[in-house]
Amino acid sequence: MIPVTTAKDRRIALFGLGGSGLSTARALIAGGARLTAWDDNPDAVARAQAEGIETGDLRDLDWSALDGLVLAPGVPLTHPKPHWSVDLAAAAGVEVIGDVELFCRERRVLAPKSPFVAITGTNGKSTTTALIAHILRETGRDVQLGGNIGTPILDLEPPAPHRFHVVECSSYQIDLAPSLDPSVGVLLNLSPDHLDRHGSMENYAAIKARLLQGSDYAVCGIDDDFCRRIAIGLEHDGKMVESVSVNGGGGSIDLSGAPSLRGDHNLQNALAAAAVCRSFGLSTDEITAGLNSFPGLAHRMQIVARRGRTLFVNDSKATNADAAEKSLSSFDAIHWVAGGLPKEGGIEALRPLFGRIEKAYLIGEAAPQFAATLGEATPYEISGTLDAAVAHAAAAAERSSSPEPVVLLAPAAASFDQFRNFEKRGEAFVNAVMALMDVEPVMAGQTGSEA
Repeated sequence: MIPVTTAKDRRIALFGLGGSGLSTARALIAGGARLTAWDDNPDAVARAQAEGIETGDLRDLDWSALDGLVLAPGVPLTHPKPHWSVDLAAAAGVEVIGDVELFCRERRVLAPKSPFVAITGTNGKSTTTALIAHILRETGRDVQLGGNIGTPILDLEPPAPHRFHVVECSSYQIDLAPSLDPSVGVLLNLSPDHLDRHGSMENYAAIKARLLQGSDYAVCGIDDDFCRRIAIGLEHDGKMVESVSVNGGGGSIDLSGAPSLRGDHNLQNALAAAAVCRSFGLSTDEITAGLNSFPGLAHRMQIVARRGRTLFVNDSKATNADAAEKSLSSFDAIHWVAGGLPKEGGIEALRPLFGRIEKAYLIGEAAPQFAATLGEATPYEISGTLDAAVAHAAAAAERSSSPEPVVLLAPAAASFDQFRNFEKRGEAFVNAVMALMDVEPVMAGQTGSEA
């Protein structure tokens, strides 16, 4: 834990008592803040009370006596309209910040020059964050990994001169961190996302750009127009920027020995991670070794096992066609396990990739719809359950003439018809694979979130 000593004896209101909110409350109390916490969910309030955290409806506070409102990142700051607690803070002239801002303030007190890497982007930020942390750890460095990926930032060990903090930042967290000042900031890419919370693509891009603007050194993907304009603007303002692109520029990299980093999307992630690690003085050999040994993230093109020539890949996080496109385009001779709760558009957008599919094994409510889209051009069966799909796909892959047939779970659909979430679906796939005869586990994978 990082006690928030910069809030000692200050009167702080906190709204939002989910995982990161509870973490923040504990850190504020440990640092000596005078805290009152609240949530619109009575169960969340009860959990906080059970821990001894002082709770109270923030509407009943004297806001003129407060020094700050700490907002959980899931609570609306500006759009579609500010949360009522934000309105109260604005009326009283009280600052509104989040857990990443509290971390930055503690870092400036404890170890202002300690290495701090902050990573954002619409896609790939969890993989890139985990990859940077893995490469650094493989060279024996003291690394703390957290933020939007798994561990809340204030649950990490405190900043120290030679301790690396590698932190994934969502747009919500950046919006609540006005003094965000990483040693190295990374912006991977931008495409429309969370616009209900930011009002427009321009606002969303401006928030993401702030992470680079406050950094000592910036690494920016330039394969989309928004990021390209941000990189040009930063360079015009005199910022040190390393641009990375899968289409050339930003250096080259050999991923032939990195099985968990297949596909152009992972090439961008690897280029960004390598740029960050070079900025800290790592050699090419150290970076390559880290890339090659990276186990990947669980449920995101996670290489699970081999059986003979057959590779088993868990991409349960591919809950729509756009996400499934990345894994389908990364392999040939695919035995595709797909389906679940269908989303708008189904798999029509994947038609250009149907030629890579030797056979599809369809599960869940989406099976009839997906079968209609596949039509006569692509062999398929309606397997119904994941266990049946894996067993049938494995048997067919064994008969394939391909040098490396792939049994790929890339559902292109939500999980909720048969599983509680995509993680449970991915775990069920892994268990079904491991139940097969003569399989050799390959990589366990790390947990993480692309939210």
